[in-house]
Amino acid sequence: MTGFGLGCLVVLCHPGCINAPDFADVPKIEFVSMSKDTLRQGVFQQDSLVVTFHFEDGDGDIGREEDAPGNNVFFIDKRTGQLDNSFGIPFIPPQGSSNGVEGDVHILLYSTCCLFPNGQDPCTPSGQFPTDQLEYEIYIIDRAGNESNRITTPVITLLCD
Repeated sequence: MTGFGLGCLVVLCHPGCINAPDFADVPKIEFVSMSKDTLRQGVFQQDSLVVTFHFEDGDGDIGREEDAPGNNVFFIDKRTGQLDNSFGIPFIPPQGSSNGVEGDVHILLYSTCCLFPNGQDPCTPSGQFPTDQLEYEIYIIDRAGNESNRITTPVITLLCD
């Protein structure tokens, strides 16, 4: 785990409130898009991209309790297999006759460090290894503790110069 890198969270939701949606109580997520596929490595927010994924949840308990701390969106760096960062989806109030909700989550990811196979210090320029490749595995957990399926971002190329 590099300890560097991810940014803030923006959630745009459109609760299912007119017709009761037929979603499972366990949240489901689906990759939508990534704003670009190349980042310059760095630790001071030199570069960023936006990852968007869609979610559905039948009992509507996505998002942390009102005014409660805690994160429920998790990013695993697949290079290391370790949690790289996490974010909190804000509270989504129940709507209409059903608590089922769906929406899109947009997360601003700041650049992270290149990891080198020769043991060179991360986030240092490398002529020998000009790029590194990174993928994130993403999942969410609802307030009942149900973990969603896991999705993987497309490959992100880190420029190590």
